[in-house]
Amino acid sequence: MTTITTRPVEYPADGLTMIGHLALPAGVDRRPAVLLGPEGMGLSDVERRRADALAELGYVALAFDLHGGRYLGDPEEMLARCLPLLADPDRMRGIGHAALDVLRAEPRTDPDRIAAVGYGTGGAVGLELGRDGVSLRAIGTVNATTTGRPGEAARIRCPVWAGVGSEDPIMPPAQRNAFTAEMQAAGIDWRLTVYGGALHAFHHPPVDHPMVPGVGYHPQHAQRAWRDVVDLLAECLPVTEDLGA
Repeated sequence: MTTITTRPVEYPADGLTMIGHLALPAGVDRRPAVLLGPEGMGLSDVERRRADALAELGYVALAFDLHGGRYLGDPEEMLARCLPLLADPDRMRGIGHAALDVLRAEPRTDPDRIAAVGYGTGGAVGLELGRDGVSLRAIGTVNATTTGRPGEAARIRCPVWAGVGSEDPIMPPAQRNAFTAEMQAAGIDWRLTVYGGALHAFHHPPVDHPMVPGVGYHPQHAQRAWRDVVDLLAECLPVTEDLGA
């Protein structure tokens, strides 16, 4: 297994001190980078492990924070913070830009080759960065078929992939259809993968606290969604060109 290094990084955003998780691949050369966003509960070991896995594949990866170093295991508290956030594209963009600045400032990052991958609220943040015209190589989301302000999707400058569970009541068919219509109207290179029988947050291993209704883990689809993310990065943000002889 490739040796990686990790460290927490603090940075200001949304009036809070965020604590992200930076994972670096072996070596000293510049590498393509991935901004990794968490579900609405916030940054946890699930996302930290995903960032580490991306570093093992050769990417610089920053799993960013949503709640100032807190993990919101109480569903009511989580919704009280996330619902207003999801309704405010400018706040989401502020959180995304702050994390992106940290990732770009890392000496190992190739600032011209960055992708955004996110889950739930973290995926919505990635989409808003795209709608804000940020130069990204790819945007990948799971559980985040969120629509933006009219016309702003035309600013997205990269392929967009979205994954969603067929039985997700939080991102139901009407929401999926609105999202794909927005992408199509904007002329985006977009893809939607619907995972049959899966609920919301099907990718997230079970937790020991209450969850909002409609959430459930689906281990097979969780593995498939991760492979789909890796395939998206391999296509749009390959690391092979960095790994010379």
